[in-house]
Amino acid sequence: MRYISTRGEAPALGFEDVLLTGLATDGGLYVPESLPHFSLEEIRSWRGLPYAELAYKVMYPFVEDAIPADDFRKMLDETYSVFSHRAVAPLVQLDTNEWVMELFRGPTLAFKDFALQLLGRLLDYVLEKRNQHVVIMGATSGDTGSAAIEGCRRCEHVDIFILHPHQRVSEVQRRQMTTVQGDNIHNIAVKGNFDDCQRMVKESFGNQSFLGGKTQLAAVNSINWARIMAQIVYYFQASLALGGPDRSMAFSVPTGNFGDIFAGYLAKKMGLPISQLVIATNRNDILHRFMSGNKYEQHQLEHTLSPSMDIMVSSNFERLLFDLHGRDGAAVKALLENAAKGPVSIEDYRWKHARKLFDSDAVDDKTTCDTIRDVYEQNEYLLDPHTAIGVRAARNCRRDSAVPMITLGTAHPAKFPDAIAESGLSVKPQLPAHMADLFEREERYTVLDNNVSEVQGFIAKHWKNA
Repeated sequence: MRYISTRGEAPALGFEDVLLTGLATDGGLYVPESLPHFSLEEIRSWRGLPYAELAYKVMYPFVEDAIPADDFRKMLDETYSVFSHRAVAPLVQLDTNEWVMELFRGPTLAFKDFALQLLGRLLDYVLEKRNQHVVIMGATSGDTGSAAIEGCRRCEHVDIFILHPHQRVSEVQRRQMTTVQGDNIHNIAVKGNFDDCQRMVKESFGNQSFLGGKTQLAAVNSINWARIMAQIVYYFQASLALGGPDRSMAFSVPTGNFGDIFAGYLAKKMGLPISQLVIATNRNDILHRFMSGNKYEQHQLEHTLSPSMDIMVSSNFERLLFDLHGRDGAAVKALLENAAKGPVSIEDYRWKHARKLFDSDAVDDKTTCDTIRDVYEQNEYLLDPHTAIGVRAARNCRRDSAVPMITLGTAHPAKFPDAIAESGLSVKPQLPAHMADLFEREERYTVLDNNVSEVQGFIAKHWKNA
């Protein structure tokens, strides 16, 4: 399988090179030249498979040119054996035909573990084969950083530099990153917001001269295709658990960078019956404003109780725009260049095509807290603020009550005690046993100005072979 850029000018690459490259040389994001498609009969035959085996069935077509089947199966077995629930992604019922899929049973209590535990193993495999070293540079709005560090910290061929917005992630999220010890692990707190961190990462991938030609950058953000690939699987898992593919499913997805919901879009294109995808956002509602009114316009980023979604520039949205524009890279490039200058819209027929599948909602902090409280009082089930936004958006946007609605539960509530307290509940979510001493562990991180040259200089100085 070959991978092409959403901006149409970079060379097509194989899986190994896409894994290590991250952002394409023309500034675009890599997507498969074509997608595998599974028949209903084939999907039906996967019922009852363990999660790792289902992951093999869904993902192997994307990597088969690069990784032998037995090696990939071993990676998947190792990846999902560290999750705390044997189902890996268990479903919890909230109401009639309403479910939450718990995607926070991995080591860092967030859905990012599904992809980043695998990404670390993929990197180790490919870099060992090539006898190559890379520098991982990533931006996080809260959960990607800890999942990336946990997934890659044992990799012998990488140095890890994770940028997070200073004082704009929860204390648990910060400590999950900054208390992991290792000479190859570096946390940078940038005096800015997530979009500033993400912009620095993209600029650095576009010009890596600050590394002096001695190594290259690798991506852990969802600009890396391997992240998206791994997230497709749990849509199949949820559907198969609730009667799919013989009945259609609807999903509500808390999203800021559009990666997790784009994976659902791909699952549908690969043959899984999905009738609705709900984009669930907070006050940073650029995706909602586009999907509800065909206007893509950046506003000032706001700090909310759901910090992992405090994002205004949604990188993966470019991958959807690429499809909506008939895979015309030049059109996507022109659109995004205009979007950097002011509001843009797409042709009405393209927008209406997207609306056949997608709905959206924006949920403010008060409504988020109300939803946390209401669901707990009704079910004694505690939602984190991101999942609460997903549940509220699902209820507001649901098209058909006969179709199962599944909200992706993206994080453990113990990561966001302030939001739980603000909801008025007296219950205090407890960290699981393997994190019980988190607040006693020593932290290590460096605070830097919102300046790309300063950040690049820090990386150039501190990677192991500098």
